[in-house]
Amino acid sequence: MSHPHPRRRLPVRLLAAAAGLLVPAAAVVVAALPSAATTEPAIVAAAAGSRKMESLGRGVVAVRASSSSVLVSWRLLGLDPAGIGFNVYRSAAGGAEVKLNASVLTGGTNYTDTSANAAQANTYRVRPVIGGAEQAASGVFTLKANNAVEPVVRVPLRAGGAVKFVWTGDLDGDGEYDYVIDRQTSPQSIEAYRSNGTFLWSMNMGPNSTNQDNIEGGSATIDVGHNDGVTVYDLDSDGRAEVAVRIANGVRFGNGTTFTNADNNRQFVAILDGRTGAPRATAAMPTDYLADGPMMARFGVGHLDGVNPSLVSYTKNRVGSGAFNLMFTAWRFTGSAVTMQWKFLRGNQDLPDGHNTRIIDVDGDGRDEIAEIGFVLNGDGKLRYTLGPQGVVHGDRFHIAKMDPNRAGLQGYGVQQDNASGLREYYYDAGTGQIIWKHVESGVGDVGRGMAGDIDPRNPGYEVWSFSGLYNAPANRLAEPNKSLAPWPQLGLWWDGDTTMELLNAGKIEKWNPAAPSASGSVPRLVSTWNFGAVTAAQSGPTFAGDILGDWREEVVYTNAAFSELIIFTTNVASSTRLYTLAHNPAYRNAMTLKGYMQSHHVDYFLGANMATPPQPAITYTPR
Repeated sequence: MSHPHPRRRLPVRLLAAAAGLLVPAAAVVVAALPSAATTEPAIVAAAAGSRKMESLGRGVVAVRASSSSVLVSWRLLGLDPAGIGFNVYRSAAGGAEVKLNASVLTGGTNYTDTSANAAQANTYRVRPVIGGAEQAASGVFTLKANNAVEPVVRVPLRAGGAVKFVWTGDLDGDGEYDYVIDRQTSPQSIEAYRSNGTFLWSMNMGPNSTNQDNIEGGSATIDVGHNDGVTVYDLDSDGRAEVAVRIANGVRFGNGTTFTNADNNRQFVAILDGRTGAPRATAAMPTDYLADGPMMARFGVGHLDGVNPSLVSYTKNRVGSGAFNLMFTAWRFTGSAVTMQWKFLRGNQDLPDGHNTRIIDVDGDGRDEIAEIGFVLNGDGKLRYTLGPQGVVHGDRFHIAKMDPNRAGLQGYGVQQDNASGLREYYYDAGTGQIIWKHVESGVGDVGRGMAGDIDPRNPGYEVWSFSGLYNAPANRLAEPNKSLAPWPQLGLWWDGDTTMELLNAGKIEKWNPAAPSASGSVPRLVSTWNFGAVTAAQSGPTFAGDILGDWREEVVYTNAAFSELIIFTTNVASSTRLYTLAHNPAYRNAMTLKGYMQSHHVDYFLGANMATPPQPAITYTPR
């Protein structure tokens, strides 16, 4: 039986990490080497695959890294041609642009400007260089005069209630990510903003969002417990993102129209125009479990046919005070209608679910599967495998990634809640469901956290850890012999420019040092987000984390205490590591559409110490 309520009593342990030496930034260039394409108008794109993905711009961003330097960063795109280079330009106080670099930049897609006058506004852009010829310029980013020295981009919001989640998507088709936020008021609401903070629209979730119980909330309630019911993606591949929302009677859309239905329990999928909030299409959700009340929802996006994006809906409600109904549905939006592709009912099958869903191609055939902590559905809605017969039950966290660079396919890692067998954590083949190893302890334990990432370059592959020690996953061997010196298993983050993973824990960006492990609370800290006015959201986490600006490293989005500003943390550290934007990796981009209990995103290639050059993503860009 699964338990969706978000209460978590974590084991009281001293979990540590390290002081001392940090792993140095990678000195090698790590980049996909495709044959052709970019989104810049002057560059002719050649189709590299069939999966339709966003045509992103360069995402230029600049922050003051010190009192005398500015770090400028931009995207290498998934289909950029081999050998592409860049020139960086700056305009000071509205004056003529000046090229800053003496020779074309072919390493990491970032540049340290040491000649800027911080008392003036400085506007930056880049121009790609192919075969010695400059191509069309990118969009610009302006660092305002006397901007603070901080690794932060600030986006203004209207005054309003608390924000739990932020979604990103290109709402207006300019190639850059815009923002959709929730407001945890009663009734709840959703707001949309352009990337510069220009307000676009607001949607009132209506009277059926006032019951905000995290298990049995109202039929239009969003973003409570492990549920969301909202996601953002370009679902019809027209170059502009839509907003998908689970709705019910009384919802008022962004264009002012109100949705009505006589039955307050009936629920619908609505696809909204990202620019206006107007409904483009609605469809009734299945009523198989309607007798047990409204179904709470988690939304995400995957390319189930390998080409077109589909909205994936996880919905759940309770039978009395006991077991839970679970239904998955997939939906296709064509631009004029939204249609259900298939429906899957768990019924009485032994299919353990958890608090987050992952949508990822587990078998490498180009088509995405839908993964829960204890089972996987194929893209056609048929069961692929279940881990239930192997002793897995409900748990709070799981990860699927290329954890072992020397093993075929992807691997999974999960933790358990109150497994009667004493099972605490397990590692498995994500394509077949074969469990590779298990860790069983005496008694029953509620393991509330679990993480996976390469944080120890001494061992090939990812480390995995919860509260039973830090293990190198491929070897099933303790990476740190003292189990009390494992880092806290919250979230991972790529920040400092080498290819090992940093950590995000309760507003702290940290770097665990395997050479000098120390007690929890003493992990070397790179950034304390509260020093820049940020407040944490659900479970001491951010409202969003992902690669949305600049080079391949990740941003973390918080709000200020008044909920009137997004505070976007973006790296201020130069790096020679060259990778295409993570947002053009299919597995990673899918993960950006998912919430639940917020978890780290993973790419579908091994990203870690001594990594090989990742393959070019098999994608094509949508027009814009």
